Amino acid sequence: MVNEVNSIRIIVSGKVQGVYFRKYTLQKARELGLTGEVMNLEDGAVSVQATGTTDQLNELIAFCRTGSGAARVSGIQVETMEYKKFTDFRIIK
Repeated sequence: MVNEVNSIRIIVSGKVQGVYFRKYTLQKARELGLTGEVMNLEDGAVSVQATGTTDQLNELIAFCRTGSGAARVSGIQVETMEYKKFTDFRIIK
């Protein structure tokens, strides 16, 4: 079913810290109606966890392939997670 609700985790690598990647991901996720969180990882990557419909999540994945204007994404890894209910979409410091 195309619009089944799922949760995913996206790991985005490249030049994705210090370029407002989390801010733009937050804006895109809220625009799409997703819930979840985005955070920097110690290795320089960014982790995005999101819950929404397949269509919404596919749009977020497409966004993460390029990210903010200053970002230079070298790769993304997407994995399905166990369903996780978030209250909104937020940046984790």
